Amino acid sequence: MIRTSDFDFTVPPELIAHEPADKRDHSRLMVLDRAKGTIEHKHFYDITDYFQPGDLLVLNDTKVIPANLVGKKEEGGARVEVLLVTGRESRVTSRWECLVKPGKRLKVGSRVIFGENEVVGTVLEKTDSGEQIIEFAGDLDIYMHKAGELPLPPYIRRPATRDTRLEDRYQTVYADKEGASAAPTAGLHFTPELLDKIRAKGVKTANVTLHTGLATFRPIYAENIEDHKMHSEYFEMPEETIEAVREAERVIAVGTTSVRALEANSDKILASKAQSLKGETGLYITPGYKFKIVDAMITNFHWPRTTLILLVSAFAGKDFIMKAYHEAIEQKYRFFSFGDAMLIL
Repeated sequence: MIRTSDFDFTVPPELIAHEPADKRDHSRLMVLDRAKGTIEHKHFYDITDYFQPGDLLVLNDTKVIPANLVGKKEEGGARVEVLLVTGRESRVTSRWECLVKPGKRLKVGSRVIFGENEVVGTVLEKTDSGEQIIEFAGDLDIYMHKAGELPLPPYIRRPATRDTRLEDRYQTVYADKEGASAAPTAGLHFTPELLDKIRAKGVKTANVTLHTGLATFRPIYAENIEDHKMHSEYFEMPEETIEAVREAERVIAVGTTSVRALEANSDKILASKAQSLKGETGLYITPGYKFKIVDAMITNFHWPRTTLILLVSAFAGKDFIMKAYHEAIEQKYRFFSFGDAMLIL
């Protein structure tokens, strides 16, 4: 049995990044070489030194939606905060899995009013993991873009007044397709200029879309990792990306979301004919998993006891990852969404 407690460690509070680096590509970069067992300390703009012609950089072009909404309970008028997490049927849907605060105020059948009756949400179901399934009547998309806020992680100190710079930095520079409730944070370090420099080295780039949900970042509460249920997330992969993956000498995935999108579709990607793909994946990558597509990955420093730390441990080995994390703490790397990055070769 692989125990969740084996992937536990303590991050000093002062190393939690509440703000992004002054410049996207000026964050620090830890480079792990699996073959040599070495660890190097660089800056993210040095990452071009580790790329070569024939490489393919796979980027997740999802865009975080302004999914934080504030409404009032129809009965009594109490304030209700609703975070849209995942569209239950498709990305174009009026039915969402939501986090509600305070959740106890709402029962199945309760209605929440947003704005001047512009949108009305009805609670259909409460899930075992604490979310609520809410069906929305009215134009949710228009209202969300008018009144919603970007769902920054709760540990980030949101200023009293809206900070558009902070919200802008919580999107990648190549964010395009709306649908995520959390940013694919490994991509936050790239600038257009750095991507141009990478392409100038003969490295190709390709996009996948995986709409990141909050469930990815949640702790694993079961002691046996096999008892954890992975939530599904929506993905799209165009035909040109599939073809580029099949032709690449080395596939470098930017972020665990790109890793999951690629590995979940490995059999189809490696098939003889490339076709665009879309659907949902609940692929749960744990130590012992055999990677079929991804040769290297770029990732941030993750929370302990999460599916993310299991994934990178599956890729680089638990002992090597734990050594790297302890060294990151000693070297005062910045952790989590606005934190520093790791390149695993």
